[in-house]
Amino acid sequence: MNFKALLPILFWPVASSHEHHARRAQSQDPIAADTASINNIPFSTRAYWMRRANAASAELASPCPFAAFGTVIVNHTDSSKGALGKLVCIGINENGRVGNPVLHGEIAAINNCSSILTNSAGSYNLTAGEALDAFAKLSIYTNGESCPMCASAIRWAGFREYIYGTSIDTIIEQGWGQIRISSLEVFRRLFDLSTQSGLIGPILANETDPLFAWQFDPAAPCPEGCARGRMGVCENS
Repeated sequence: MNFKALLPILFWPVASSHEHHARRAQSQDPIAADTASINNIPFSTRAYWMRRANAASAELASPCPFAAFGTVIVNHTDSSKGALGKLVCIGINENGRVGNPVLHGEIAAINNCSSILTNSAGSYNLTAGEALDAFAKLSIYTNGESCPMCASAIRWAGFREYIYGTSIDTIIEQGWGQIRISSLEVFRRLFDLSTQSGLIGPILANETDPLFAWQFDPAAPCPEGCARGRMGVCENS
């Protein structure tokens, strides 16, 4: 579907009380029930795209990368490929491969989408301005809650929705270094922006959590298709 023909979409902001915010400062509570139907999108559809985010690393690099952060960007208003919506682009954490420390999965996916949307030989062929507007019609799925840098980028892009799997709290508990600012806190600080974005998560954490568990826990199982090598690191088997 051509983005130029899409009608405007009403956005819904994250809303929560001070009490809820105080709880999240200590332990991250789910922003929405993981089986809820939000924006008329059923949980089964959410689960499908979160699994696609999980599979992004295997598709673009390896089934067991150390930084297994994967992202997919979807147009749920485009049913040309079926009721699930249309995949626009994907991305994975690329900083270790290309030497760019800010090229997290979300940033890589946004970069990929910009290239796809503005490709004069592609199916969208949008101008730069039209591409910027198009993000307001898209949903971004990431299997790990975004760091503050990526959460800010998501809000600057003006995505219709942002959906994450494993929470920052869990990522930290599993041994990862992380800036201890939740996506909800980032979103709270950005209400002055002209766009609003829905925030949903954790979604399908029972499947995303294990992807980030094996790196610092020798007893944790490797992802499917991988086994621990001589150095104890999960490798493609």
